[in-house]
Amino acid sequence: MKSFTAARTPATADEIWLLQHPPIYTYGVAGRFEHLPSSDCGIPLLKVDRGGQVTYHGPGQLVAYALLDLHRRGLTVRSLVRALEQAVIDLAFDFGISAARREDAPGVYVQDAKLAALGLRIRHGSSYHGLSLNVDMDLAPFRAIDPCGYAGLEVTQLRDLGVCASIEDTGDRLVSKLTGRLRALSKDMEQQS
Repeated sequence: MKSFTAARTPATADEIWLLQHPPIYTYGVAGRFEHLPSSDCGIPLLKVDRGGQVTYHGPGQLVAYALLDLHRRGLTVRSLVRALEQAVIDLAFDFGISAARREDAPGVYVQDAKLAALGLRIRHGSSYHGLSLNVDMDLAPFRAIDPCGYAGLEVTQLRDLGVCASIEDTGDRLVSKLTGRLRALSKDMEQQS
């Protein structure tokens, strides 16, 4: 992501990368010690250059990296965060789940449990990192941390909400929702100019 972003030119196409990580804890530039894993659980811990606190990534979690030229699209960081959140909310709605954002904590929630986490980095007007959506994974490693810096925050996943969809299908649906949101934002910006 860093290399791709550093090598971008005004003509570089935007990309969305979908992947799963092996088990790993990551913490962002504002990460605080008290939120990190409380004991050695055998899962690596990596400091990364995104915003946000600590989270867990592992198999069964869909990670979507948004490699976008914000200036070309007329996006602000806030509008990108809202588009990422709304794409997950729209996806959840398609599965019959009522999900929402919270003004005090980025991400997407179902009732009080976090379904998707966000963390971005903006460099020279381009974004990288993105969101992680819990699809069908082992949630136990979240209990060793304060997810996203919130002690006692519950975490949920699509499977526990009654959704039986593969990572691949979920990824295709998420990309469709996100690209639709980004296109709509770009059209709104063109009309305002």
